[in-house]
Amino acid sequence: MNIKINETETLLSFAEEMASLGYRYAAHPVNVSADSGNTAFFRTSMGAEDHCLVGAHDIDFYKSVPIDSLISDLKTVLQSGIDLYSNEKLDLTEFVRLAGENKQLPQNNLNTNIMNETNLKYLKDQLKYTGFGETFDTELKENMLKGDKDFKIMHTGIMNNGVPNKDSVTVELNFKKSDQTDMYFFNSYHVNLQKEENKPGIEQTFYINNDGTSITLKEAYNLMEGRSVNKDLKTKEGESYNSWLKFDFKQTDNSGNFKISHYHQNYGYDLEASLEKHSIKELNTPQYKEDLMNSLKKGNLQSVTFVVGGVESKMFVEANPQFKTLNVYDGNLQRINHRESKEEKKSEGEKTSEKQSGKKQSEAADENSETPSANKPKKRKQQSNSV
Repeated sequence: MNIKINETETLLSFAEEMASLGYRYAAHPVNVSADSGNTAFFRTSMGAEDHCLVGAHDIDFYKSVPIDSLISDLKTVLQSGIDLYSNEKLDLTEFVRLAGENKQLPQNNLNTNIMNETNLKYLKDQLKYTGFGETFDTELKENMLKGDKDFKIMHTGIMNNGVPNKDSVTVELNFKKSDQTDMYFFNSYHVNLQKEENKPGIEQTFYINNDGTSITLKEAYNLMEGRSVNKDLKTKEGESYNSWLKFDFKQTDNSGNFKISHYHQNYGYDLEASLEKHSIKELNTPQYKEDLMNSLKKGNLQSVTFVVGGVESKMFVEANPQFKTLNVYDGNLQRINHRESKEEKKSEGEKTSEKQSGKKQSEAADENSETPSANKPKKRKQQSNSV
């Protein structure tokens, strides 16, 4: 259960009031911070579970907890000495667990230890879900113990889309301490993509959002490769919307970052319809089709199997929302322009020509036959007038 630290007292008061009225269970959202406005209370466990089952189909699905347990956990936070005016998020369950494991420590060390462990887990999760794996524990701990206002961690790797290349990335991960507390935050990462040795790379800074809409490392690579990425985003007012993103390499902002073009959900790009214009074998299997569409939405250059004239061939495709189409490449990654549709039209034209030719031959045979066709009236002979 996640809460905002400055909501602790309000939520505790609300929970205690509901408990005094006979409510025994609370249902809280999982994907957003719980507060007095989105936490529901019930007299029975069945009522709480029914609420959670309904919510499971929503973005913010729910879990239930006994109200006594919730009150106890909130009191632990309240009594820990943590800065209750902070607007930062807190994993309530993890905080209480750490408090229990370190209760033998002196109180002044206890609070610091809990905050450091909670902060470390928070940063590790941010890195994991942004595509940097789980390999930075030691470096995070060492830098956090130094207590500097900010610190950086370097990361390098080879990037590809299942095709041979030497694309390498050097990433600078940027962390900064809060002005109000001792908690550190993962603010941004700066990518240098180098496609050829001994040549300058392409650079871009990507900023981290706390609402799950951050661009992952793989998506960043795909954008810097010139492909498009589909993301669920949020407005400044917190409203969700879907959009395709693509770099405009001809324009940069004041920080030197490439500007991003948005092709919103109302722009009219239909990825599924674009795929179905081509004879792609994977579209015939629902699971393969779903995997293919998800991969393309992440901006990947995806390998597929084209079937033309009964012959299978390996191709690569990528989404092109700007022109509401699909880019197709052959096995050597050479761009193909409508080759498949031309071949199919040519094949269909040949079949149509053969049918028409056969029809004409049949009609000629009917006219020359001594026995008239059953569906064709016999022609009457013209009588000649003698003078």
